[in-house]
Amino acid sequence: MKIVLALLIALTVNAAAIASAAEGAPAAAQEPTAVQVGSGHSAAVPAKLASGRLEAAIQEAIEAKKIDPSTKPGLLGIPGGPEVNPILAVLWAVWVGWIFSTVGAFGGVMASVGHISVFGLGDYAASFGKTLKLNKVVTDSLRVSNQWLVGTSSFISSIKYASLGRIVLPLGVALGIGSLVGSILTPVLTQGKVDFRSYVGYFGVFVLALGCYLFYETTPGARAKKKNAAAAAKAFEEAAKNHQADSGASKVKVLSVSLSRVVFTFCGVEFSFSTFLPVLGGFVIAMVASFLGVGGGFLLVPFLTSISQLPMYLAAGTSAFAVLVGMVTSISTFMFGGTPVYWPLVGVELVGIVIGSWVGPITAKYFSDIWLKRLFIVLAFVVGVNYVLRGFTSYRLW
Repeated sequence: MKIVLALLIALTVNAAAIASAAEGAPAAAQEPTAVQVGSGHSAAVPAKLASGRLEAAIQEAIEAKKIDPSTKPGLLGIPGGPEVNPILAVLWAVWVGWIFSTVGAFGGVMASVGHISVFGLGDYAASFGKTLKLNKVVTDSLRVSNQWLVGTSSFISSIKYASLGRIVLPLGVALGIGSLVGSILTPVLTQGKVDFRSYVGYFGVFVLALGCYLFYETTPGARAKKKNAAAAAKAFEEAAKNHQADSGASKVKVLSVSLSRVVFTFCGVEFSFSTFLPVLGGFVIAMVASFLGVGGGFLLVPFLTSISQLPMYLAAGTSAFAVLVGMVTSISTFMFGGTPVYWPLVGVELVGIVIGSWVGPITAKYFSDIWLKRLFIVLAFVVGVNYVLRGFTSYRLW
């Protein structure tokens, strides 16, 4: 619990530092800035709504006649930018928080679906074409906005799962250590270089491949290899039926911790893992997650259930904790690199995230281990196929 609180403090300090940096800008920057329109006229664009990177991208789009500077500012303060219904934003965020906190994954994927498809912001980013900077600025903004939602959900979920005794803390810490480097490296290498269609296409490939792998994991042959996880899941489900799922007997108990190996029990079943493997796994997963602008739970959960062989009841909480470490790092790197966040939308979404993330851990015990995996697989296939088609062809499912 102390580690979870320390991570919240780190996230708060980073956010405060960003806000402080913005407030410390010269007073002149708070005044409207004149930008040249292609016709030779000038128009005022409020610089206080944008970072230097965003302001330059807006100016370029105006000169290319992709933006009418006289229209009402919307997303990111861009003239003519779309606006999102706040009620829809809250309701979708509740779903994002619930699905992430229930299965320990797919929060970032669902946040992306909301921003890209449900709210229509993907089409808006793509409308600027591959050559204009505003395409990449809006794409980066969507990536970091997804991570703000997932970061908040992972914090709340971690607290709740820790109180229920369903986080393997040494495993989460090992994954978090590996994620620190990966969460810094990817934003530095890709920020401002990824156009929207490429982002969506690669996003779909990763999610679809994951769905295929998880489908294999539900086959009898694959499940037979995970006797410990199956035994622990069955014991926990029996405890839930007897209203004892939150008792001391159904909590993680760490037996031994060393630099090479950790041993723990859950529901009377013993598990162990090598400390090196999750550090390496955390690094790779964090790099992929930062590129896609998600939390990485959709990779962490298969890692925890397949390689570490945990039941889903432990994978969800441990994944949420590991995601939190990567989100603090990745969000800070993106924002200090000049990626803007549209707070009028993200702030509203965070309300829904808090609600969904608190309810998820409480309701997870009412779903069987195998059905949680099947829910995960269905989402992976639907989202993956749609975004592969959308990114690499002219077709889409929605």
